Amino acid sequence: MTRFTRLPLRLVVIAATTVAVVAAAPAVMAVSPRSGDLHITKECSEFTGQPGGFCTITSSNINAIKAGSRVVYASDLTPPTLDSDITIVREGNSIAQGHVHLNLLTGTGTVTLSGGTGQFLGFEANVVVTCPGGPDCSWDGSYSFSPPGQD
Repeated sequence: MTRFTRLPLRLVVIAATTVAVVAAAPAVMAVSPRSGDLHITKECSEFTGQPGGFCTITSSNINAIKAGSRVVYASDLTPPTLDSDITIVREGNSIAQGHVHLNLLTGTGTVTLSGGTGQFLGFEANVVVTCPGGPDCSWDGSYSFSPPGQD
């Protein structure tokens, strides 16, 4: 066989390999935890209602937000609402930034999170807040990392 008769076979092998890799990429990306449902619980027994007051996350279903992380509020509590910028502070230098609007009469509201540092680069979340009474609240919604980063 000459060098020129082997060349087409090499091109076929390279093309077939490229097609296989490209075809497999969506399946790999689909199982990557870069977006999904967000479920967080937090307790607010130490929340003072003053700037710098915080609640503590007690559970989370994503790695970027660990139990023990704090939700720190930038503004005063002004009944009948809590309308404040927030940061989620995790060990190290990871901080998520966002905003909460909570109706204290109904115990319901929303949180939007957008970006941050460390584990929160490219992080976005939109959640519904429910605080059925007492110091415990839950956040349920969706999250994503764009571009795909940490989880």
